[in-house]
Amino acid sequence: MNIRELEAFLAVVETGSIVAASARLHVTQPGITRRIQSLEERLGATLLDRQSKPLKPTAAGRQAYEHGRQVLRALGDLMEGVSPHGPLQRELRIGVVPYLSETALVGPMDRLRADYPRLSLRMASGWSPQLLAQITQGALDAAVVCLPDGAPEPEGLAGQELGVQRVLLVAAASLNVPNPADLAMLAKYPWVTNENGCGFRTYIRNHFEAQGLHLDIAAEVQSADLRLSLVARGMGIGIVTPAAFAANPRRDDVRIIDTPAFTPQVRAWLLHRPPAGQLARPLAVFAQALAEALDQPASIVA
Repeated sequence: MNIRELEAFLAVVETGSIVAASARLHVTQPGITRRIQSLEERLGATLLDRQSKPLKPTAAGRQAYEHGRQVLRALGDLMEGVSPHGPLQRELRIGVVPYLSETALVGPMDRLRADYPRLSLRMASGWSPQLLAQITQGALDAAVVCLPDGAPEPEGLAGQELGVQRVLLVAAASLNVPNPADLAMLAKYPWVTNENGCGFRTYIRNHFEAQGLHLDIAAEVQSADLRLSLVARGMGIGIVTPAAFAANPRRDDVRIIDTPAFTPQVRAWLLHRPPAGQLARPLAVFAQALAEALDQPASIVA
């Protein structure tokens, strides 16, 4: 089997098109097509559903993708040296949820670059469900995601737990939110939240629904700065991480709402598909640096 044929097939599955695979591998589009046709002839199976847009693997193609990914990862480890201290020169693609992006892209990125100068880093931002899907599809090597506190890591993935993360509930004085407040009181006011898919928003909505309460969303905003600006204008109750609140110039325009019986929190994880191969070392470095930045110890999970 030709490794270039396998690379072309994996690239098409991960990008969803011949054009994108061509750009990734710096191979002409006819060249990508020929390599995949050759691989199908060798395996005696149709690997791509050519009627779908974007292109998707057939049932046989999904199996070929899973095996092919492991083959290329193992080959990469072999070429770089099986020693745990061997040179590491490859691409590492990490996804990060938006509210952790700023933290993840400063100290931890600097640590990775210092420890692995030949490692090519690619960062992406998205909500946890989207990032988990990209890991499963092979578009990302790993991702920092937020899951409901107490939820296990998704089946088929491994990684490191980074600890519980919490948010503050804030509101403008003009909104007249009682302080302290319980859920029933909070349900009487509109909210300024992250977009759907945010772990904190899911946590809050689930707790509201468990008590038969409605979460009234006045605005969906990804930017923490814009979110706090809208909250300061009295649009609704906002959620913000302690770090983002401390660094925001509008923090004096809002007040923190004390909720003794309600603590919005999620658990952060760095997850990847096993086996990690030689990427296990840089992923461990990144996880430890991120845990330190979040002021939480990282604990290894199976």
